[in-house]
Amino acid sequence: MRIETVELVRVAMPLVVPFRTSFGVQRSRDVLLLHVTGEDEGWGECTTPDAPIYSSEYTEGAAAVLRDHLVPRLFAAGDVAATEVGSALAPVRGHRMAKAALELAILDAELRAAGRGLAASFGAVRDRVPAGVSVGIPEGGVPELLEVVAGHLDEGYLRVKLKIEPGFDLEPVAAVRERFGESVALSVDANTAYRLDDAPTLVQLDAFELAYVEQPFPADHLMDHARLADVLATPICLDESLSSPTATADAVTAGACEVANLKIGRLGGFLPAVATHDICVERGVPAWVGGMLETGIGRAANVALAALAGVTLPGDTSASARYWRVDLTEPFALVDGHLEVPAGPGVGVAPLEDVLAEVETGREVLRA
Repeated sequence: MRIETVELVRVAMPLVVPFRTSFGVQRSRDVLLLHVTGEDEGWGECTTPDAPIYSSEYTEGAAAVLRDHLVPRLFAAGDVAATEVGSALAPVRGHRMAKAALELAILDAELRAAGRGLAASFGAVRDRVPAGVSVGIPEGGVPELLEVVAGHLDEGYLRVKLKIEPGFDLEPVAAVRERFGESVALSVDANTAYRLDDAPTLVQLDAFELAYVEQPFPADHLMDHARLADVLATPICLDESLSSPTATADAVTAGACEVANLKIGRLGGFLPAVATHDICVERGVPAWVGGMLETGIGRAANVALAALAGVTLPGDTSASARYWRVDLTEPFALVDGHLEVPAGPGVGVAPLEDVLAEVETGREVLRA
């Protein structure tokens, strides 16, 4: 389709509760949405955080690279299909989250024009997906953690992932296991906070029957992850290290990745995420879909990806109420531990005009 306008829409979304990881504390999201118009319209969400801490990308930088480089290249390409967006933007190095947002908006518009839904178009095998929840490091320590986990289990979440960091790891995991038992699907996420010298501590996590230990070391410490895998019985899941389908295949070959976290923004788009899913299927690697505190737009794409056959573990596809008092779209609600996959055309959701009007902080219109 030929794109006539691309709008960069900024909204301010305060979180229900602060979310702390080893990277720091997040209390709100400065969300960058993309709205494209042409033969139809489509929406995409950029999953960048406010600061370049999770990765080198951040929201203000994403807006700049979209305005000055990515969108002009898209306009220059003329009629472009969603499958051609990646090659059209390839001369711009990196900026995968910005590219992913643009690809998703075009894919949404393209599928809306064709009257097809995102999940069904890529071979989804389920109409609802099991939901897990990611629990940040609480200010109140272990006692508060136990109450938070209890609340999420009462809500019906099917997997609990605990954020850990040096000094807050063995004790909280042991406390959660002792209180809630081994029947709870439990995992931990270090967000790169450890180094290979910490292996003796990480090996002690084997006592807690975890589904996986996620990203213990920095993204580029691939061989250290492989060395840890030699001594850790618990599977190692990679997140930040998996920057593309090729990087994922290399990590699996190196023995560094035994479980894969699929993130649309980190992988550069929905289509690269599907390609990474396919690699996981071919290699027999369990996969799940991670989250970046998305609004309903990004969450809809995550849920569609989670509906594919190779996504075999509950992901971070929590309900809207986990993060927002009011979501930008019709909210995703938890029912028997699952979220429904949107069945409408495109991603299946769009911003509610009255909600968007309340939270929008700026809009820039780029024209072909």
